[in-house]
Amino acid sequence: MLTIDNLKSLGANTDEGLARCLGKEDFYLRMVSMALADNGFEKLREAVTGGDLNEGFERAHALKGVLSNVALTTLADPIAEITEELRARNEIDYSGLLDRIDEELQKYRALL
Repeated sequence: MLTIDNLKSLGANTDEGLARCLGKEDFYLRMVSMALADNGFEKLREAVTGGDLNEGFERAHALKGVLSNVALTTLADPIAEITEELRARNEIDYSGLLDRIDEELQKYRALL
């Protein structure tokens, strides 16, 4: 179940996220739910594994903004990391970062 306490237990900075949503818990939880349902995570993996670093950067950058706004810290951190690698168009093995993102995403999506 998606609750403030459950999000906190996963490492989300719910105080920060709530503040950005003017303290409105129902609005915050709705924004978190929408962020987690975003198909951009899958599109990011497709782009990066397909070698399209430009598209990968665009997807990662968009996700970074959304996740930072709702303060899902443990998911936003690896997204921020991959965003910077993709910004530099570094041709590295992204599988470790993608796996970290997927692992964190699954933890959060389990709350939905």
